[in-house]
Amino acid sequence: MEAIYLVKNGSSKDTFEFRDIQITTPKDDEVGILVEASGINFADVMARLGNYRDCPPLPTIIGYEAVGRVEKVGRNIQSFKKGDRVLVFTRFGGYSQYVIQKENAIAKISEDMEVGKALALATQYSTAFYACSVATNVLPNETVLIHAGAGGVGTALIQLCKLKNAKIYATAGSSNKLEYCKQQGANVVINYTKDDFSEVIKEPIDVAFDSLGAANFRKSYKLLNRGGRIVGYGASSMNEAKNIFAKAKMGAEFGIYHPAQLLMESRSMIGVNMLRIADYKPETLKYCMESVIQLLQDGKINPHVGNMYEAKDIIQAHDDMLHRKTIGKIGIVW
Repeated sequence: MEAIYLVKNGSSKDTFEFRDIQITTPKDDEVGILVEASGINFADVMARLGNYRDCPPLPTIIGYEAVGRVEKVGRNIQSFKKGDRVLVFTRFGGYSQYVIQKENAIAKISEDMEVGKALALATQYSTAFYACSVATNVLPNETVLIHAGAGGVGTALIQLCKLKNAKIYATAGSSNKLEYCKQQGANVVINYTKDDFSEVIKEPIDVAFDSLGAANFRKSYKLLNRGGRIVGYGASSMNEAKNIFAKAKMGAEFGIYHPAQLLMESRSMIGVNMLRIADYKPETLKYCMESVIQLLQDGKINPHVGNMYEAKDIIQAHDDMLHRKTIGKIGIVW
């Protein structure tokens, strides 16, 4: 059995090591899982670059999710048995052929569910579901703005907001990604490399979903309708900052807001971090996971799988994600 360890921050060429691991016995309230495939997320890239403060001390195993089969169960586990095919939100530790997790972060999936689609549900679709149905509720006929619409969470948000009969603006950085967003259900697409979305959009936005941060967040807030909400679930633009001064500058670009301002304008700011939900409200995480699994089984959502790499190609997978060469979910198969 092997796992991929992140041993130092920096270039993907020399940051990972394959190391042998043992199948250990889970605690009374845990489940041990033999992993079929592990998902890759942009947060993994940020952790590799040293820009993700939640990452455990190195060396460590990163990776948010995995699909596999139950191998061992703790004495208190009643809902899973050996052989069950499951989706697991690993928090960290996903890049491994064997993972142990508590049952609130695990959900059963069908034998015929495609592994790449299943991986997309644990983090991207659960995050999107929480963002648009739990943290805030997108209502029928509301107008929404989804940044990075061709990304994993962006794709999920487009599909989920379409189910709610919302009008959808989506941003992306290339013609093929813009077309992809249209195919997912976006009504209006904007190429952020050519146009300023805040100038293109001529109507108030009811809900803005932002994964970029910095000036992008501030501009999105200014577009909000009265009763509007902005949901921030990432700050990927901070990766462009080369030093502490650049990071401070980009941090200031978020803008300064006072509670009285939000009150008088009846606008809301909502932060989403699924690690915190997993830590403090695990039952909510499980609810989100089981909800999107059901939506997939009912044919109401359709996660797009970009590429499933062999585990030995982890470096290529990370580089492709960093340089935005991927569309949809990617992962590694063991």
